[in-house]
Amino acid sequence: MAQVARVDEHLAEIQRAATRIHGHVRRTPLLRSDIAAGLMVKPESLQVTGSFKARGAFNAVLSLVEREPGIAGVVTHSSGNHGQALAYAARAAGLPATIVVPEGVTPAKIAGIRSFGGKVVTDGVTYDNREEIAEAIAISEGLRLIHPYDDWDVIHGAGTSGLEISEDSRPGAVVVPIGGGGQISGIALALAVLSPETSLIGVEPAAADDAARSLRTGILQTLPSDPKTLAEGVKSKSVGLRNFEVIVGDGLVRDIVTVSEDELEDAVRVAWTRLKLAIEPTAALALAAYLNGRVPSGSEEHPTVLILSGGNFDPATVAALLSS
Repeated sequence: MAQVARVDEHLAEIQRAATRIHGHVRRTPLLRSDIAAGLMVKPESLQVTGSFKARGAFNAVLSLVEREPGIAGVVTHSSGNHGQALAYAARAAGLPATIVVPEGVTPAKIAGIRSFGGKVVTDGVTYDNREEIAEAIAISEGLRLIHPYDDWDVIHGAGTSGLEISEDSRPGAVVVPIGGGGQISGIALALAVLSPETSLIGVEPAAADDAARSLRTGILQTLPSDPKTLAEGVKSKSVGLRNFEVIVGDGLVRDIVTVSEDELEDAVRVAWTRLKLAIEPTAALALAAYLNGRVPSGSEEHPTVLILSGGNFDPATVAALLSS
């Protein structure tokens, strides 16, 4: 009973998040695909700032302003999408935002952060030290740190896509890219109550399989420094502690599967040429798992839903994939 009550409380927070961010984010569609009758896709690439991250960023910023009016600003670390989303949400709330980004991140994502008014810090930043640098800036400049995934407000905001899925369909499975685990945790908390028969499945690159190992062992696993994968959006060192609690502790994610780099590249080509959706490689993880038989095929009545998490791609990278 304690776990049921806890999940119900999280659902209430996700519903409050949906009300809070309404008008700031888009309700993305659930689309049928001609790839298979039992397949649907939810293109968060059509979301404001080009990724699902806008949901959590707006909920976190607006919640923070409600609790602490007059704060000096916000800071985060990001591989690009959360940084863009937080800069955009902070600007809407009239706050400055500082985004700590590892050197070598897709230039388009850095340009996006700056276009939304964010201050970008990259000098000396790596995937290993970005969190520590962001924490140091928060202390030295009196800013509030908004973690990209290990934050309940971010998780509850991300979960609003789960509300939309439950209203639009009765899926047999929902398949979600997983890095830090914020998106899949939020969706899992929503669907655990609203669609308990739905299986939640995460997807990672084989080169960045910490979440799969964490689920399998029941112990939080970490990644080596900067794993080599095209899916830069899921190169978090580990799943967040709150996310681990939902995914492993509460058992709300049925499985986490992996795909190879070749499979991921092929899925990008399929998304662009057959789905006609301009997505980034990270967003093709769920499609790669589907195309290679690692997740259920679904039915028209109970489809498999793939979350296409973002569309902030590097044009040169995608052009090379499409021409190969």
